[in-house]
Amino acid sequence: MSLNTFGHVFRFSTWGESHGPAIGAVVDGCPPGLALGEADIQPWLDRRRPGQSRFTTQRQEPDQVRILSGVFEGRTTGTPISLMIDNVDQRAKDYAEVAGAWRPGHADYTYQAKYGHRDWRGGGRASARETAARVAAGAVARLVIPGVTIRACLVELGGDAIDRAAFDDAQIDANPFFCPDAAAAARWERLVDDARKAGSSLGAVVECVATGAPPGWGAPLYAKLDAALAAACMSVNAVKGVEIGDGFATARLRGEENADAMRAGADGAPHFLSNHAGGVLGGISTGQPIVVRAAFKPTSSILTPQQTVTASGAETGISTRGRHDPCVAIRGAPVIEAMVALVLADQKLLHRAQCGDVR
Repeated sequence: MSLNTFGHVFRFSTWGESHGPAIGAVVDGCPPGLALGEADIQPWLDRRRPGQSRFTTQRQEPDQVRILSGVFEGRTTGTPISLMIDNVDQRAKDYAEVAGAWRPGHADYTYQAKYGHRDWRGGGRASARETAARVAAGAVARLVIPGVTIRACLVELGGDAIDRAAFDDAQIDANPFFCPDAAAAARWERLVDDARKAGSSLGAVVECVATGAPPGWGAPLYAKLDAALAAACMSVNAVKGVEIGDGFATARLRGEENADAMRAGADGAPHFLSNHAGGVLGGISTGQPIVVRAAFKPTSSILTPQQTVTASGAETGISTRGRHDPCVAIRGAPVIEAMVALVLADQKLLHRAQCGDVR
């Protein structure tokens, strides 16, 4: 399998399968001299870790990360940083029934069609388990962009959106849904419980905002910052749509409504009166908050029986047993944060390489 690496100057590759002995990432291009230890990575993994509430998969994985290389005496050396997370709660037997049939909504058929062989234990590389390695790599990326704050939350679940007027950042870490609206979080408990009891699942929208990125990151045309963000987020398992700023809503605006008007700022830089563009113009950051939203489809592993075919072409029915997230987007919020961090770290180093200290 090719193309397991993302990035240009700051690059990372992930490896491992859902029910293999371990998963991990190799981060290459990280500047030397940054203070880094396992304690700098673990808190981000803990936010994504499964089994922390009844609203996520009950697979019990401690997700303890080990740094195998690239760090000496507590600082990065500039050489590849290898990160490993052991899988300790595999149950491959849960998937024995789906070994010979294609699960609707999964990558079973497409992997078989491409490679002529597939790992049916939880989907192998197609499993969301792989995203733990991305979160570990994203923790390293955050060290490269210390002035940037990245915060993701769920703004819609099962078709029920938050009340923007009730947005409270403190609520994001106060409930299991990463939801900034306490009333919406209470409603979502019932929605997810009902879906889980019915053997079904729900989709959701994750919004990620990065503040503190200076103007100038990104490049025109074929290396746009928003294109890199879209590619990064779309690469996450179960993501089926990405928008920057107002995204698809801009198609319903008039030009004067969509343009982000400017006035003179106190520091000589322009002061924007709105941020419909999501902090990116012409593929280059404006200095405003960078806003990305990712739409997650409902989890494809459900107990509700579905029609499918076997590997030999026979029609059959199937339901997916085992431990699965009734809404995979809930744990997707830390993953989207990590992907945004990885893109911004790469873009910072790319900008420095081309433009240095240009003002």
